[in-house]
Amino acid sequence: MRAMVLGDQGMALELRDVPVPKAGRGQLLVRVSTCGICRTDLHVVDGDLKEPKLPLIPGHQIVGYVESIGEGVTSFQLKQRVGIPWLGGSCGHCEYCLEHRENLCDNAIYTGYQINGGFAEYTVADARYCFPIPDNFSDSQAAPLLCAGLIGYRSYRPAMEAKVLGLYGFGAAAHILIQLAKHRGQKVFAFTRVGDIEAQAFARKLGADWAGDSEQFPPEKLDAAIIFAPAGELVPTALKAVRKGGKVICAGIHMSDIPSFPYADLWQERSIQSIANLTRQDAEEFLPLASAIPITTEVHHYPLEDANKALDDLREGRFTGAAVLTIMEPDQS
Repeated sequence: MRAMVLGDQGMALELRDVPVPKAGRGQLLVRVSTCGICRTDLHVVDGDLKEPKLPLIPGHQIVGYVESIGEGVTSFQLKQRVGIPWLGGSCGHCEYCLEHRENLCDNAIYTGYQINGGFAEYTVADARYCFPIPDNFSDSQAAPLLCAGLIGYRSYRPAMEAKVLGLYGFGAAAHILIQLAKHRGQKVFAFTRVGDIEAQAFARKLGADWAGDSEQFPPEKLDAAIIFAPAGELVPTALKAVRKGGKVICAGIHMSDIPSFPYADLWQERSIQSIANLTRQDAEEFLPLASAIPITTEVHHYPLEDANKALDDLREGRFTGAAVLTIMEPDQS
């Protein structure tokens, strides 16, 4: 099969011919249709995340079709459409797993990081961490839901009761999450890179009540702010924008160092919270909800061999919404 392979961090991906993997016990072999491009992929490729299993096939927003079923799997059928997210497995018996917080398991493994991912024509995955895709999404529209959507939803949980919500960094996750927040009747302010007029217009198109630069103060105090941009300097900025008792939620898996700030900016029961990965419960709740609203993802298509261009376009902020690699044409599914 064809696959885009990371030989070493900091290097470009290489298009290689590699053997098609086989489904072991408890696994599915999935023929990949599309795979979303995520900022976490950038962190893996660029070396911000330090523990990849090299050589590695990245990609963890995978939509595809079950090609073969490993021993012991009874919950899926051949040719069924499934989604494969970032969290690829956990130990199942530690205190976190037993509390249904497998996202915090010390022995968790991750798709496109310790497990080969979806920048390829086929991939294998633990069936327990695969999810049916609602019928009203196309393959490419579904792909961003599997990380931008799921981690966005987990980040949103602590902010569900906010009347005024701020989103810092208006990329793939924010463009999904704003649709959920507006569906629930919340006021949403969008903060973008300085001078990113296109992203601000995109946010307004999706229902933002205000959009501006990340350095600006919003028209009114926020009840909660979610930071999707990997920029630690936004934490003190967001703290100044939230009201007393407000929350600043850091959604990224990697962030630059947070600069020092006066205790007065945190005082009066403001809080900072990080979000780690996702749980299976997040997928079980969010995917049907996304279907019911319904959430619409804006996607930009790249062929598999253009994965490096897609990553670079994401790095430089050259598109709004999300990027996906198209690996299998729809009429082949």
